[in-house]
Amino acid sequence: MTVKEVRTHRVSAPFHTPFVTALRRATTAESLVVEVVDTDGRSGYGESPQVWQVTGGSVAGAEACVRQVLGPLLTGRDADDLNGNCRLVHRAVQRNESARAAVDVALHDLAARRLDLPLVRYLGGVSLSVPTDVTLPAGAADALVAAARDRVSEGFRVLKVKVGKAGADDRDAAAADIARVRELRAAVGPDVLLRLDANQGWTPRQAVRVIRGIEDAGLDVELVEQPVARHDLDGLAWVSDRVGVPILADEAVFGVRDLVEVIRRRAADLVNVKLAKCGGIGPARTLLDLAAAHGMGTLVGSMMETQIGVGAAAGLVAAYGTTAVSDLDAAWWLASSPVRGGVRYDKDLVHLPDAPGLGVTLEQR
Repeated sequence: MTVKEVRTHRVSAPFHTPFVTALRRATTAESLVVEVVDTDGRSGYGESPQVWQVTGGSVAGAEACVRQVLGPLLTGRDADDLNGNCRLVHRAVQRNESARAAVDVALHDLAARRLDLPLVRYLGGVSLSVPTDVTLPAGAADALVAAARDRVSEGFRVLKVKVGKAGADDRDAAAADIARVRELRAAVGPDVLLRLDANQGWTPRQAVRVIRGIEDAGLDVELVEQPVARHDLDGLAWVSDRVGVPILADEAVFGVRDLVEVIRRRAADLVNVKLAKCGGIGPARTLLDLAAAHGMGTLVGSMMETQIGVGAAAGLVAAYGTTAVSDLDAAWWLASSPVRGGVRYDKDLVHLPDAPGLGVTLEQR
């Protein structure tokens, strides 16, 4: 059987609550869904989320990449040649990680469906659930505390706190972030894990000041994610050398070369692997293996995506595992979804469907 065609679908899904970070404020998830169809009529799905501030990719750019290059390249090829097809996709274009990820995931989804296996079992795993954190958007302390209490009452045990909106004065900005974390810790108690995500929002000096302040106050933060600008690996290493809290690299690592450089400089303790950053399931597995070989901690994250992107990431985690609870709450934010089926949330667990592939069907458009 061969690949009959590769289709693209633009989707927009509203959030039930605005998602606010140091980089942006979003109220919808904007994505390109890629559908790879075989000559038996089966479809595999993948997703390319639009996140200008992180990947630089757009729905329009991903669609052009798929329609003009990747789709025609795959049409007519053996639908069972997953490795060969994925190699072609990853060699065909430079950058365009999110578009390549969408096609890579769609090919994996189709391969699993052709064998009537859930994606996680196709990848060699057996678990149909994985834990996730949940994000608290950046905001005033009282709003953060209220959101934290709500999430804990709903069963979440790991809270990811968006910080890093630096002010004009280093000391004022540091004091404000420390105060927020202090109020959160007092509100949720000692048994809930707090992790901070600055989304590149601090200078190295601010990062050290905030993290040392948190350490001195005994606020028990699990990790701090991407405290400084993604290209400032010297700054990231400088921060890592001066604090005790583990540092997680996110925007600093897209692919293997980035991770090699982070490892070489000992710039971070953990890495956040995201399919839309690295180009899909195949490259993500390479990053997880490379990090593990060098003693780095790992977790798998998601952009603001639907059940398609989150399902692929959760399947990867269920099959390969990570050293820290992964960041898979993106589809939890959706007020409505453009797909039927797929992952669902129960407290802090992401449940994968016991159905072929990702178990999703795109709503008729």
